[in-house]
Amino acid sequence: MAEYRRIRLEEINRALFQGFIRRQVVTECWRKESTEWIIKSDPFIDDWSEADYQMLIDCLKDTVSAGGFVFGAFCGKCLKGFVSVESGLFGGEQKYLDLSSIHVSEEMRGQGIGRVLFDSAKEWAKKEGAKKLYISAHSAVESQVFYKAMGCVEAQVVCQKHIEAEPYGCQLECQL
Repeated sequence: MAEYRRIRLEEINRALFQGFIRRQVVTECWRKESTEWIIKSDPFIDDWSEADYQMLIDCLKDTVSAGGFVFGAFCGKCLKGFVSVESGLFGGEQKYLDLSSIHVSEEMRGQGIGRVLFDSAKEWAKKEGAKKLYISAHSAVESQVFYKAMGCVEAQVVCQKHIEAEPYGCQLECQL
């Protein structure tokens, strides 16, 4: 059974991710062609290198330092899932807050951890005055099934910086 809590700035380092397995085997992804979404074969294994972990650590530290939300699921002392939401509303009347990451360790997927993390992010964002979460989401079919189950739909207003950073990402929003 996982325990959930906010992650403090001083905890965010490489050791925090020692028991975390990012690995995701992807076979199909959603791609937007013209104005239509289609599923395409695009097999690869998504995993993080040491450089990716360092970039993640830097980003999560920046999130906490700027007043954002970083929340984790722990089994014992091992991090098994986390979510982060950036501070600062954007998107005009959409009043978005950016859900910048949500990940569950490979061996813990399918146990409801992602739902608890997502719901925690929604609750925090609502308290911060947001109307919606904005998610630049992985386009893997399995990832999109999760986001749809969480109530996400295609974003009404897209964030250009996310499209530039991840051209194959799915730009989503979730009403709070």
